[in-house]
Amino acid sequence: MIASTPPMGWNSWNTFGPNIDENLILETADALVETGLRDAGYRYLVVDDVWMAPERKNGLLVPDPERFSMGIGPLVQEVHDRGLLFGIYSSAGTHTCEDLPASYGFEQVDADTFAEWEVDFLKYDFCHTATGADPVALYRRMGQALRATGRDILYSICEWGANQPWEWASSVGAHMWRTTEDIVDSWESVSRLGFELQADLHPYAGPGHWNDPDMLVVGMHGKGHVGRTGLTDAEYRSHFALWCLLASPLMIGCDVRSMDDATRHLLLDESLIAINQDPLGRQGYRASSHGHTHGETWAKALADGSWAVGIFNRTERPGEFLTVGWELFGLKVDTAATVHNLSTGRIDHGVVASFGTRVDSHDVHVLRITPERT
Repeated sequence: MIASTPPMGWNSWNTFGPNIDENLILETADALVETGLRDAGYRYLVVDDVWMAPERKNGLLVPDPERFSMGIGPLVQEVHDRGLLFGIYSSAGTHTCEDLPASYGFEQVDADTFAEWEVDFLKYDFCHTATGADPVALYRRMGQALRATGRDILYSICEWGANQPWEWASSVGAHMWRTTEDIVDSWESVSRLGFELQADLHPYAGPGHWNDPDMLVVGMHGKGHVGRTGLTDAEYRSHFALWCLLASPLMIGCDVRSMDDATRHLLLDESLIAINQDPLGRQGYRASSHGHTHGETWAKALADGSWAVGIFNRTERPGEFLTVGWELFGLKVDTAATVHNLSTGRIDHGVVASFGTRVDSHDVHVLRITPERT
């Protein structure tokens, strides 16, 4: 099965936007290996918009001859040689979002080209489609074309959640679908896309088909193409923890060649990645919320019978004492449980009914709560 767990990798857009070339891609591939990100699961290296030349050649998409002089096929091989998978970008319209040739009317031709290059992942946008165009029909055309190649290509669609893709995207062959507008590197954006827009989408996700609230901005610190105000380290922790609880695809958006220690440590957090990659494939849901006036609890069932629970302090108040009750995720209140606070390392046994912890402003504590056998 393609994408039996949420896809993990890196995408060029958040930091570099249209300013990409083969040297950047090769340096990023090396960095994914050298930093341990590849071995932690981040295997898809996705080249976003502006890789292609301004015109087709003999009806085929071709790379920009100056920025990708080696060609896409050889670049894919270089990426594969590093133990990574290669992703590429197109759009369901006549042109990409940056006004370069896209795949409308060329779906099978382009799918065959991608397969010939041994591409492993296609991000497929919705720019420059005709007014009133049916997204289901357009995305089905490329989904069918990809299947017809006989190659396993992860199909990631992006129409920004405008047409409720969670209700139909899996039926057109998509393995992940954007549920939101584009993310930017600000707490307001992360909060809206994560806390607000994902709350009711958990029934639609599972192995092979995932809701996608967009790429990570962890470690961007206000720099790059979607850089804005940046986030604090606490806010980046909340961002990453929420995406892990959501069983979201984890597509890094920062420059992995120059990560600071806090970014590297967070992106390599084995306990959080394990929650995201849990084979049960459940998306977390909002178990309780008092919005901006208090805390917020998200819960995710795990394959071993335990629960991953994120307690978020969305307020401006530091050191807020927040409590989670067993009833929020279906445990009987008299159930004794072991609570492992993954954020502090503390482990408590025999905890009954509820658990409380003090969480700083805009920060999170992630708990793994395991019912004890009696």
